[in-house]
Amino acid sequence: MAKRALITGITGQDGPYLAELLLDKGYEVYGFVRRLSTPNIGNIQHIQDRIHLLSGDLLDQGSIMDAIKESKPDEVYNLAAQSFVKASWEQPVLTGEFTGISVTRVLEAIRHTDKNIRFYQASSSEMFGKVTETPQRETTRFYPRSPYGVAKVYGHYITVNYRESYNMFACSGILFNHESPRRGIEFVTRKISNAVARIHLGLQDKVELGNLDSKRDWGYSKDYVEAMWLMLQQDTPEDYVIATGETHSVEEFVQAAFNVVGISDWQSYVISNSAKFNRPAEVDYLIGDYSKAKEKLGWSPKTSFLELVEMMVKSDIDLEKKLHDLK
Repeated sequence: MAKRALITGITGQDGPYLAELLLDKGYEVYGFVRRLSTPNIGNIQHIQDRIHLLSGDLLDQGSIMDAIKESKPDEVYNLAAQSFVKASWEQPVLTGEFTGISVTRVLEAIRHTDKNIRFYQASSSEMFGKVTETPQRETTRFYPRSPYGVAKVYGHYITVNYRESYNMFACSGILFNHESPRRGIEFVTRKISNAVARIHLGLQDKVELGNLDSKRDWGYSKDYVEAMWLMLQQDTPEDYVIATGETHSVEEFVQAAFNVVGISDWQSYVISNSAKFNRPAEVDYLIGDYSKAKEKLGWSPKTSFLELVEMMVKSDIDLEKKLHDLK
């Protein structure tokens, strides 16, 4: 009998890649989506007829219970969250509810329905925040620097708590920044790739960005969802850092993106406005050590930084050409 999986956040960036991976492995895939008058299903349109969508809300315990009872999953992947760090400063309470407390709601639903269900929690490198050790690994102390990071720490530790208290197969992937053409336009990487595509096509003149010196460990979302699946196939549940082990600045991302379209004087097109995009507390340097994932899961990133940037820029060029009916 085919395995069944329930994915919360299936319409986001990682959800569609994970759904594709599971479908290729013969799973029956269920997606948990918010009840909206016009559902945001752009990222899953191409697989919509191959998956089952269940509507509900992570703030509503009853709808989570109903989704688990209806889907009868072997595995639950909790990818849903308010995941935009900047917005977490504007809506800190809501971020705490969606990104933190809702993890408990999902775990409670599993505990009361079927404790044999395996659970994956999407933890984040933002939990490390003001880093106390470089590179960051599973044992590095958390020091979150945003309401989003704080909420993710709660979600992470409540997962550990249910694993140890109720003997549930519950684990977290501490994923460092991972991007793709499906990344939301509000995120800096996609903002850059889309702006470069539009500048290349003559649709815009400049792009305004914040701190160009911020450094991140950027990988490819499609590589990272494979690690999520591998974690739930192990004999024992453990937490893993998923990263590339390389760090690049926002400026490097910008330069690489403009290189894709043959523009070398990128400074002419970029307005740096750190004050406008400033947050009350900033995370400056993240780089992950994925050696545990490599050793125990056999996982390594497949896509290089430059390949990722090129993929995103070319995808946005195609998208903008379609939108504006350009040859």
